[in-house]
This record gives sequence, C-alpha cells and structure tokens, in this order.
Amino acid sequence: MREIVHIQAGQCGNQIGTKFWEVISDEHGIDPTGGYAGDSALQLERINVYYNESSSQKYVPRAVLVDLEPGTMDSVRSGPFGQLFRPDNFIFEIPLLVGVIVLYKFHGH
Repeated sequence: MREIVHIQAGQCGNQIGTKFWEVISDEHGIDPTGGYAGDSALQLERINVYYNESSSQKYVPRAVLVDLEPGTMDSVRSGPFGQLFRPDNFIFEIPLLVGVIVLYKFHGH
C-alpha cells in the first residue's frame, strides 16, 4: 500500500494544506477530531494512504506543517480541523527548521 507524507510550508502552503485536509477528511468521513463519522465502508478504503490510525481509533494525518512564524500554526490549531493534527507535526522554531534542512541536504535529496 502506498503512503503519502503531506508537507505544507509557509502561510499560503498551510492555508491551502488545511483546506486539503478538510476536503480529504470529508471524503473519508473523518470528523474534526479524527474520529470516523462516515456512513459507507468505501470511505475507509485506502484511508491509510493519508492517515495513520491511532490506538484509540482516531485517524491522524500523515503531515508536517512548517512555518517560520508561529501565528500561522496558531491559526491552523485554532481552526475547525486543528485537533486533527498531532502537536509534534507543527514545526515553527528556527533551530528545528535548520535541522530539517541539514538532514535533507545530508541525505542527498
């Protein structure tokens, strides 16, 4: 099975990415807290492409949200689907961003 890691960066990227997760969640019957609220088994088909299922039967987006400014992340967290994301998927501290860039360069991608 394929798995997609969704990376959204910057204010625009996070605004578009947040809307993406609202649409994908609606298509798969996932409510804003990650619970399944759908009415068709087809909605759960291939759901693991975008989501990890937690031990508490919640679906968590396989996503990394990046921005230099914490205000954008605060906006995402306080939005309608803010509870959907794991708190450690938000990266907005410069030392963490530098580490991600160095890791990316080190592995030659």
